[in-house]
Amino acid sequence: MSLLRVLIADDDPLVCAYLSSQLSAVDGIEVTGVAGDGAEAVEMAIRTGPDVVLMDIRMPGLDGIQATKELTRGDEGPAVLLMTTVDSDHAVVAGLSAGASGYVLKTSPTTTIVDALRTAAAGADVLSPEATRRLLRLATHNQAAEEDPRITALAGREREVLRLVGEGRTNSDIARTLYLAESTVKGHVSRLMDTLDCDNRTKLALMAPRES
Repeated sequence: MSLLRVLIADDDPLVCAYLSSQLSAVDGIEVTGVAGDGAEAVEMAIRTGPDVVLMDIRMPGLDGIQATKELTRGDEGPAVLLMTTVDSDHAVVAGLSAGASGYVLKTSPTTTIVDALRTAAAGADVLSPEATRRLLRLATHNQAAEEDPRITALAGREREVLRLVGEGRTNSDIARTLYLAESTVKGHVSRLMDTLDCDNRTKLALMAPRES
């Protein structure tokens, strides 16, 4: 069995220490390093050349989704396996859209994480039956969202804001992405909630159509 080189990225030092200890104890796995945020993960991956980056989704600064996009732009980068504490539809969709091979829960047994890492390193997608069901359910949701006349009637900018809300992006993230003032984004979000009859941001995110 060839050596599998893994980089761990998580903003919680205890999680990094635990995962590093568990994975280093597995024959055939070498932990090339640990990173505390997405920017550091990208830099360390370029420098150390791991086969797979085990990437937390929620991190300060450059988060796991954006870091995944950076790492998977070319053909020579590592595979990325995302970690999350929340088994959510949006984590699946946003992660796969960014180029990740799949995701695992942080609460997964070490054997499950190791199997997922090896699968990702082999170039295959890591999709559990539960994740597959979520993607099918979301495909149905997205078709319905595209056909909702309230959404099809939205102006282009409001539709962009809605899509980014659906990716779980904060107002400040959306403002940077669309080159808008954060107050302008807040205004768009407020109007979208009124237009789509959503009384909180989570419901608004569930209304968002996603890029195929």
